[in-house]
Amino acid sequence: MSTLGPDYSFEQRAQARGLSIVAGVDEVGRGPLAGPVTAAAVILDPMRIPQGLNDSKKLSAKKRQALHDDLLLCADVSIAHASVEEIDELNILRASHLAMERAVAGLKQRPNHLLIDGNMIPRGLAGLSEAIVKGDSRSVSISAASIVAKICRDYVMWDLGQHYPGYGWETNAGYPSKSHKLALEKLGVTPHHRRSFKPVHNILYQEK
Repeated sequence: MSTLGPDYSFEQRAQARGLSIVAGVDEVGRGPLAGPVTAAAVILDPMRIPQGLNDSKKLSAKKRQALHDDLLLCADVSIAHASVEEIDELNILRASHLAMERAVAGLKQRPNHLLIDGNMIPRGLAGLSEAIVKGDSRSVSISAASIVAKICRDYVMWDLGQHYPGYGWETNAGYPSKSHKLALEKLGVTPHHRRSFKPVHNILYQEK
């Protein structure tokens, strides 16, 4: 594996097998106590791949935003969510797979090969798929998906933070930071908290 960051080699190998339209798929938001889980699917134009694509966590906020804006102009991008209700009903793994399935379904083009971050292929995805562990650091298509999914989910959490002040969602994006957990104890559980997650469940259980 190259230490230089992600490249286009997974995509090229698929294209060499006649699979011309390759989409990268990634999700963000499995760990938070609040908010949806968000997935993105991206089909890059090989002639217009933005420079500097990488795992969204390895990029500065400014670079991530710039790449997000470039991708919306030059790639086929689809973003989808699974709601807090779906997370609580299904479990977080299945809900994140559901968000991925929805993101793929929303692409303008129909991909004939999918590169999926992680070690599992969502069961609802038709066609040829390849799971790539640490894919957001290895495939530029998955990197692109990780960037647009993160930016979109951060916007969602910022917006929810305006309606539910005090939890710090504008900065913690719903993750279980110390201040978020303290606010949960002090202010209580909102409709956007995941009730199946232990810190939230425990507070609800105490209240009963």
